[in-house]
Amino acid sequence: MSKTLPKDFLMGGATAAYQVEGATKEDGKGQVLWDDFLKKEGRFAPDPAADFYHRYDEDLALSEKYGVQVIRVSIAWSRIFPDGTGAVEPRGVAYYHKLFASCKQHGIEPFVTLHHFDTPERLHVAGDWLSQEMVDAFVAYAKFCFQEFTEVKYWITINEPTSMAVQQYTNGTFPPAESGRFDKTFQAEHNQMIAHARVVNAYKSMDLGGKIGIVHALQTVYPYSNSEGDRHAAALQDALENRLYLDGTLAGKYAPETLALVKEILDKNNQKMFKSTPEELDVIDKAAHQLDFVGVNNYFSKWLREYNGKSETVHNGTGAKGTSVARLHGVGEEKRPDNIETTDWDWSIYPRGMHDMLMRIHNDYPLVPEIYVTENGIGLKEELPGNVNKNTVLADPKRIDYLKKYLGAIADAIAEGANVKGYFIWSLQDQFSWTNGYSKRYGLFFVDFPTQKRYVKQSAIWFKKVSDTHVIPD
Repeated sequence: MSKTLPKDFLMGGATAAYQVEGATKEDGKGQVLWDDFLKKEGRFAPDPAADFYHRYDEDLALSEKYGVQVIRVSIAWSRIFPDGTGAVEPRGVAYYHKLFASCKQHGIEPFVTLHHFDTPERLHVAGDWLSQEMVDAFVAYAKFCFQEFTEVKYWITINEPTSMAVQQYTNGTFPPAESGRFDKTFQAEHNQMIAHARVVNAYKSMDLGGKIGIVHALQTVYPYSNSEGDRHAAALQDALENRLYLDGTLAGKYAPETLALVKEILDKNNQKMFKSTPEELDVIDKAAHQLDFVGVNNYFSKWLREYNGKSETVHNGTGAKGTSVARLHGVGEEKRPDNIETTDWDWSIYPRGMHDMLMRIHNDYPLVPEIYVTENGIGLKEELPGNVNKNTVLADPKRIDYLKKYLGAIADAIAEGANVKGYFIWSLQDQFSWTNGYSKRYGLFFVDFPTQKRYVKQSAIWFKKVSDTHVIPD
């Protein structure tokens, strides 16, 4: 039997500036933390990405044609303030005004993220989210954007604050590529929550009539077995990646149980607890009571088992299936049950995890008025066949099957009371990926990167049917 979505449920596509715009050296754009890091790695470059900087109108026209009602875009901070602070770059400001005008022309509402993994280089060197200068600069940049881009009615403060901190300081996959520094991870996470809260409170004081939220990668964590050790490992992993963030931004306070789990991780690694002040906690509490929505980025779930050895992380950045390793000292080891299907990048396909996370927010964090699924999708190895033309439609049945399952899980959560207002597929078009380059394709629209030509995938046609009818086909 087909499942249905509410008639006001919004269907959207998601992007991020650094992953789609390209043009990293055009019109006065300043450097970000990724530019030198990727150059030194020598694996792939962020230019041309999907050349959205020049082709946004083309992609928005495709979006309008295929039922995309809302779009996630981010402002590249260093296009506005090349050094993160100081002089404004007018060409960057003009670009985003043109982008938002094109959204309006195509009848698409933009949800605009202020920080999506792209700290300006100068502020990154100064300490990134561990630095008070960074926090203050982000608040000033956000206020500028609120005053300048009054046409925007939906704002997102920070994309995935916890996953950024974890990948910068625990797993070492994001610059500065440190590992095992749980103390830096939690401190950066707390500082991002302060920055987010200050920005929310500032926006609300400006009375601009829009809505503001935050987005996080929330992967449901389950114990590998029902043993006490595995259940505790799952609780520790959840505290690291989910619970501290959820408490701080959605409840406005850290539960004692959450702090105890965080302290246990730090103690086992001989590291100190993050610092916070009563004044900071008041700011967090005020913001949680004014937050309009939370965005959930959910791609996979995790299963944890007890582990007491040294930390070891092997990141699958090439699509070599079965190569991932994730063992953290003081937390646990990721170990999937044998019956769980995975992608080539070892990401589990488990729609139940989406349902359970949405219900968790609904049940445990009642302050949140609205939930959006702000990223979800499947990365595939896709190639352009020979003899294509502009009317060629590319088959991607795996993506359609994935979307059917995950949208069905969202429909189930809505039926059980979760106020989920919309869904943004990651991604709108094929894009550059931080740690995978151009090999991992997520888009509704195929991008032939050498020519920048766009081709429609069958999933885009399926997506439009759902957008038009609000029915998820069997």
